[in-house]
Amino acid sequence: MASLSRSWSQPQPILRLSAQDLAGSSRVILSSTVPLSYSFEKKPSALVVSVVSRVSLRVQQAAFKSELVESVGWSRGKDSYAFSIELRRKGFSFEHKVRANPFELTIDLKPEEEPTEIAPPVRSAAVTEAPGGAATLPPAVRPTGALDPNKFRTIVVDPGHGGLEAGAKGKFGALEKDITLAIGLKLKDIIEKNLAFRVFLTRDKDTNVSLENRSALANNHKADLFISVHANGSMRKNARGSETYFLSLNATDEESRRLAYMENTSGLLEGQIEEENQDDVKMILWDLAQSAYLKQSSLLAENIQAGLNELLGTLNRGVKQAPFKVLTGVACPAVLVETAFISNPEEEKELGSEEFQNNVAQAIFLSLVEYFKSYP
Repeated sequence: MASLSRSWSQPQPILRLSAQDLAGSSRVILSSTVPLSYSFEKKPSALVVSVVSRVSLRVQQAAFKSELVESVGWSRGKDSYAFSIELRRKGFSFEHKVRANPFELTIDLKPEEEPTEIAPPVRSAAVTEAPGGAATLPPAVRPTGALDPNKFRTIVVDPGHGGLEAGAKGKFGALEKDITLAIGLKLKDIIEKNLAFRVFLTRDKDTNVSLENRSALANNHKADLFISVHANGSMRKNARGSETYFLSLNATDEESRRLAYMENTSGLLEGQIEEENQDDVKMILWDLAQSAYLKQSSLLAENIQAGLNELLGTLNRGVKQAPFKVLTGVACPAVLVETAFISNPEEEKELGSEEFQNNVAQAIFLSLVEYFKSYP
């Protein structure tokens, strides 16, 4: 009788992150069973801790509430991890101490003066891993002002397509409707864990939802922001990258016009927008312009586009405008995010991976945090 043997893989080392408030300060602790080196970069309202490790680590982050620390986001590079400790206000000092074996880095953060206004406590940021290369975070858009707890209470996330409407399809069989739902669920989870906002999905399963009902749901919930998530498709198999749209009657270019028409008519590539639909769009645009939504939508699109390309490393196709029907009926700042090209075999594989989907959600979340700071 032949002998059987089993080979067991070594468990992945863990890097633990925790935070708590002390008297007059907040403490963040990074600990691991493997030796690590570290460095700091102090910013006006954030402290970035870079950690170098010779082995791959699994980050475990405990939920916390803090009056000073707003969130802790992180990304992974080839041999390093970057932790961004975001504070609720500018102006702080910090001290640290380290224990070598086992490794434990303790960071105490203190405000330079007592804050006059503090937003509600939030929990720590969800963990994700960025693609290979040096550890990076989305570019910091440092607006002035703090987040007003009385604003931006509801976000509606719209996973594109669903049910009988599969959307674009990849060479290897991936469907746009499945990818957008997976990203939408992850984005809802990250936002609700880290910000004191309600998040509603236009769909939370594989079901048909009309474009009109998507915008109606946002309005019924009195949404402050509307984000429609999609995966791009093109007849050109080498088309690649991410792009973010906000509403306009006139498309930025012919490719944008065709994309909007395809989304508006469930997959058709040719044709023109009907005259009555043009009138509808004009009316909505007039209303949005009076409410300054187009300006806010443009800023939101810019922040999301910058975050996507920084964290995902995808080709930057820029911020564009097009007459997407799903955006026309929404009475709030609204954008449509084309995360990557499912029609590109390489990006199709990325879109189907848990890591890439997490990074998309994390990039949008961090972009939202920066956007909220622009509108206190």
